[in-house]
Amino acid sequence: MRSTSNPAFRNLPQGGYGGGYAGFQTQPQANMPGYGGYQAPPTTGERPMTVDDVVTKTALTLGLALITGVITAVAVRAGAISPYPPMIIGMLVGLVLALVIIFKQMPKPGLVLGYSAAEGVFLGAITGVFEALVPGIALQAILGTALVFVVMLVVYKTGAVRVTPKLTKWIIGATVAAAGLMLINLVMSLFGVNMGLRDGGTMAIIFSIVVIGIAAFNFLLDFDMADRMIRTGMPSKFAWLAAFGLMTTLVWLYLEILRLLYYLNSD
Repeated sequence: MRSTSNPAFRNLPQGGYGGGYAGFQTQPQANMPGYGGYQAPPTTGERPMTVDDVVTKTALTLGLALITGVITAVAVRAGAISPYPPMIIGMLVGLVLALVIIFKQMPKPGLVLGYSAAEGVFLGAITGVFEALVPGIALQAILGTALVFVVMLVVYKTGAVRVTPKLTKWIIGATVAAAGLMLINLVMSLFGVNMGLRDGGTMAIIFSIVVIGIAAFNFLLDFDMADRMIRTGMPSKFAWLAAFGLMTTLVWLYLEILRLLYYLNSD
């Protein structure tokens, strides 16, 4: 295995930013149809949510993230801007907006789109760094993320894996555990302790593969949440919350695939 000692890579966020969000996204589900103490919203006369609403809102959030991400990545790759200011700003703004969305449970388009734009800047900055180190890695990561998304959607739609309460608990538990390990690894790295989870070695590769699998299974929870919201006739505006949940998982998955590809291709 070739070394991953490039200082630019070492300075990138090591705590699993996307993984933290994937953990956060399980919280709204406790208040969604079929999860815990959910109470159906009072009838407001609004049009019920449909699959088209979820698809449209998700496409808008992903499209905005892609636009801001590409612009940021190109600027970083060209050396027009340093990657770290947009990376830090995008991460912090995205985190704040995500927490507001999660705890307020308000399907505000502006908040979700703002989160999406911030995530695009954050991902674009990181992608620009990786693309400079390994040309072509961004396209590979995008295609890999899209492939995993499609496969998990087929798995859900065909009923090959059913989202039962037991499976939901296992996925949430694995997500929290992975996020916890990432946080511990980040803290330990600040004190110069290498746990081997993010150094490009064999353990790091295995850990990334496991995390990619956990992120993939989180899609099942996202699909199931959207499905339950539709079946219970929630107002169409709640499609923004479904889009937000999918976006958080996509962010996490993309970052892990990008990292794994770097491990496999770095000098």
